[in-house]
Amino acid sequence: MADLDPDRPEDRRKLFSWLWQTYLRQHKKMLFLGLTLMAIEGAMLGALAKMLQPMFDNVFVGGQRDALWWVAGVIMLLFVVRAITSLLHKVILTTISRRSIAALQNDLMAHMIRLDLSFFAINSPGYLIERVHGDVQALNAIWSAIVRGAGRDFVALIALFAVAISIDWRWTLVGLIGGPLLIAPSLIAQKYTKKQAEKAREVAAHMATRLDEVFHGVTSIKLNTLEAYNGRRYRDLTGHQVKVEVKTQLGAASIPSLIDIMTGLGFVGVIIYGGLEIMDGTKTIGQFMAFFTAMGLAFEPLRRLGALAGLVNAAAVSVARARSIMDMRPSLTAPADPTPVPSSGDLTFKDVMLSYGANTVLNGVSFTAKQGQTTAIVGPSGAGKSTLFNLIARLVDPADGAVTLDGQDLRQMDPDQLRRHLSVVAQETILFDDTIRENILLGREDVTDAQLQAVLDAAQVSSFLSQQANGLDTPVGPRGSNLSGGQRQRIAIARALLRDTPILLLDEATSALDTQAEVAVQQALETLSQGRTTLVIAHRLSTIQDADQIIVLDAGQVVARGTHDSLLAQGGLYADLCKRQFSGG
Repeated sequence: MADLDPDRPEDRRKLFSWLWQTYLRQHKKMLFLGLTLMAIEGAMLGALAKMLQPMFDNVFVGGQRDALWWVAGVIMLLFVVRAITSLLHKVILTTISRRSIAALQNDLMAHMIRLDLSFFAINSPGYLIERVHGDVQALNAIWSAIVRGAGRDFVALIALFAVAISIDWRWTLVGLIGGPLLIAPSLIAQKYTKKQAEKAREVAAHMATRLDEVFHGVTSIKLNTLEAYNGRRYRDLTGHQVKVEVKTQLGAASIPSLIDIMTGLGFVGVIIYGGLEIMDGTKTIGQFMAFFTAMGLAFEPLRRLGALAGLVNAAAVSVARARSIMDMRPSLTAPADPTPVPSSGDLTFKDVMLSYGANTVLNGVSFTAKQGQTTAIVGPSGAGKSTLFNLIARLVDPADGAVTLDGQDLRQMDPDQLRRHLSVVAQETILFDDTIRENILLGREDVTDAQLQAVLDAAQVSSFLSQQANGLDTPVGPRGSNLSGGQRQRIAIARALLRDTPILLLDEATSALDTQAEVAVQQALETLSQGRTTLVIAHRLSTIQDADQIIVLDAGQVVARGTHDSLLAQGGLYADLCKRQFSGG
C-alpha cells in the first residue's frame, strides 16, 4: 500500500479501508450501537419539525384544547429521547476513538523502533515524534466531529428533508436552488485544504525537531550564548506555522460559508414562493412553519457536514503518512530458519568490508576474539572501532566477509535473540526518566534483593546511593540529569553485570569514573569477563594494558595486533598512542 496519494479518491478509500480493517473493525458492535443511537438522536430533529404543523394548525389556529396536551407531550418525549441518545453515543464513540488512536500510536512507535539505524539517521527525533503524536492526533479531529454528531447530522438531514418533501416537494427544490452552484467551489476548497494540511504537518515536524535539538543541547546553547539565535529560528517556524494553519482554516471554513450562501438563496426563494401560496390559501401557516423550521434546522447540520469534508482531507494526509511508516520494513531481520545463537564461543571477523555510501568504514578486517579472553580495540577517531560493535549486535551487516560466533554466521541468526546474548556498556550512557532501581532492572521482576545488591556493590553504585534522597527509588531525571557522568556510567555497568550474558561489549566503560572508582569497577569487569568473550573499545590505554589481545585499527584496517608489551616493542601506531597519553602529550 506504499505511495498512496490521499488526493486520489481510490487511494483515499484504500487508506481509510486499512484504518477500518486494522483499528476499527474490532469495535464494530460498539460502533454500530453508537451510530444507531446517533441516528435516533438525528431523527428526533425531523420529528420535532414535523410536530410544528399540528402545533400551529390544530392548536394555535384551530384552537383544539385536546391537541395542546398530546402535542406538548410528544415534543417533551422527543427532547428526552434526544438527550439520552446524545449522552450514550458520545460516551461509546469517545471510547472507540481513544482506543483506536492509542492502538495506532502504539503500533507506530513499536514499528519504528524495529527499523534499521539508517532510518533514524535520516529522520530526526522531533520529526518522528510528530509522526507518532501529531499525525495520529490529526485523526482525532475526524473522531471529534463524529462524536459531536456527524452521523446524527446526516440522519437529521435526511429526516428534515423528508419532512420538507412531504409538505411540498416544489418548496424543497426552491430551497436547494443554490446547491449546484457550490459543486466546483467546494472541490477547489477541498483540494486547497488537503495541500495546506500537508504543509501544516511538515511545519509541525520541523518545530518538534527544533525543540528536540534545543532541549538536548541546552548546555551547549548556553555556553555559546546561542539563546537568541535559537529563539529566532523557532520564531521563524512558528510564524510559518501561523500562516499555514490560517490557510488551512481558510480552506476548511470556506465550505460552510458556501453553504451559508446556498441556504440564504434557498430561504429567500421559499419565502417568496411559499408566501404567495399561503396568501392564495393553497397552503396553511402550519405547513409553512413546519417546512421553514425543517429547512432552518437543516442549516447547521449541513454546515458541520460541509466542514467535515475538509477534515477528511486533512485526516487522509495523516493516514497516508502513518501508513508510509508502517509499510517500511527493516532489512536486518531473522532468516526463515534462523540458526540458534551459541551460548559461548569465539567471535571472528573474516575479511569484513563495510561502506556507508562512498565512505569505506571497514576494509578487510580479520581477527578473532577468543572466548574467555579480553580483546581490546584501539585506534584514532574514525578508525571503525564502534562499527565493529554494530556488526556484532547486527545493527548493520557486512557488505562482504562475515562475522561469526562459534563458527556460525551472525546473519543467519535472529537479531533479537543475538542481542539477548550481549551486554553493552557504551561511552554515552542512556538513562530513562525513572528511578535508579528501574534504570538497572529495566522491567525485570526475577531479580532477588541479593542479586541486585551484588551488582550495586560491584559497579560501585552503592558508594553514592547514600547521597540520594530516596536511595534506589530516587528519580534520575531526564536522561539522568540528576546524576553526575560517573554515576550514570556506574548504573550502566550495573545493568551489564545484571544481564550476565556470554558476550560483553565495553565502549570506554570507565571513561567518566574517577581513579579510585575506576580501579574498583575494572576489577568488577575483570571478574565479569571470566569465561566470556569480551571486547573493549579503549581510548584510555591504561585500562587495557592487561588485555589478552589488542587490535589496532587505522582507516578501517587492522594495522597491528598483540599484547600491550609486544605492541610497544613493535613500535608503530600503538606505541605512538601510548607515548602521547602516558607522557601527557
